[in-house]
Amino acid sequence: MKVYLVGGAVRDKLLGRPILERDYVVVGATIRDMLKLGYQQVGKDFPVFLHPDSKDEHALARTERKQGQGYTGFICDFAPTITLEDDLIRRDLTVNAIAQDDQGNLIDPYHGKVDLDKKILRHVSDAFSEDPLRILRVARFAARYHYLGFTIADETMTLMSNMVQAGELKTLTKERVWMEIEKSLKDGAIHIFANVLKDLDALPFVTPWQTKWDQNTASILSDQLKRLDPINDTYLRSAFSLWQYQADLSEYNLEQVHKIPKIYADSLRDLQANLPLLQSSDWQADTVMTILNQLDAWRRPERLSVFISTARVIDDNCAAKTIELNKAYKAASNVKAQEVIELGAKGPAIKAEMDKLKLKRIEAILTI
Repeated sequence: MKVYLVGGAVRDKLLGRPILERDYVVVGATIRDMLKLGYQQVGKDFPVFLHPDSKDEHALARTERKQGQGYTGFICDFAPTITLEDDLIRRDLTVNAIAQDDQGNLIDPYHGKVDLDKKILRHVSDAFSEDPLRILRVARFAARYHYLGFTIADETMTLMSNMVQAGELKTLTKERVWMEIEKSLKDGAIHIFANVLKDLDALPFVTPWQTKWDQNTASILSDQLKRLDPINDTYLRSAFSLWQYQADLSEYNLEQVHKIPKIYADSLRDLQANLPLLQSSDWQADTVMTILNQLDAWRRPERLSVFISTARVIDDNCAAKTIELNKAYKAASNVKAQEVIELGAKGPAIKAEMDKLKLKRIEAILTI
């Protein structure tokens, strides 16, 4: 029985990037062997185990044979006679098909280290075409490592294009597509992810509502993303909204049909509904009040926070107005019911009088 570190941990170590998780492949063992050693089995489709101490994932070396369409329907063989090379050849990219033994030696039968040095993302074998999810994964890796100068090999682009034309992406579930989108959002280069899919004519399968994507749009988004605060907890919603806010969503149900989480869809709709008001030349207290009411900022200030974080990076005009919007909200939110009650307001009139007072506070901010 031999254990090898594989995949992303080896790749990122060679690139000098932080290692977020460690995955291992085990050669020459059976399920019974692993259980006797105290490993906890967690895999359903094939044997994956958690190390008894580190809890790192250890998978038995395996081969896969395609049965049916899509990214499921694989028949796995995990006999102890399967070699490390047999296991590595089923992986997507050569840079992900490098292993390391317990002495630190690299096992690299498919020349992933060479491709890492050349900054090329290249498929390992033609078995790549059996899993359409790999199209999105490659687009995601291209985005993640774009800052290092990585590009996709021509032959891999051709293979992926053929897969798209064959309709393979139609077999992916919307939930799985969203998972790849969200991972690219976290990597901070969703525009590169979209560019790759655009070049493959794959965007209609991933974001069918987005019909205006081009290099100019990508360049603008790139600049906007750089101005977002990546530490802020609104970053992912802001990045998604900036990517999609010019799309026509009138015929699309993002949550029910396309499985976009509601928190993302709501942030996008908030931006689309309120950005025209923010950009309006008619910037008055009534305009500001409308934005605050539409965002339900009085009860849900986090919606306003996400809107401001997103809109402020669109252009200098929006940046200036979001500063005023935030100041106006702070001033207006200080209005309390007791203030108007003491002036004689009762029942339904209380809210009306509070709104009037809020408007006066907003007007005062805008005239400073």
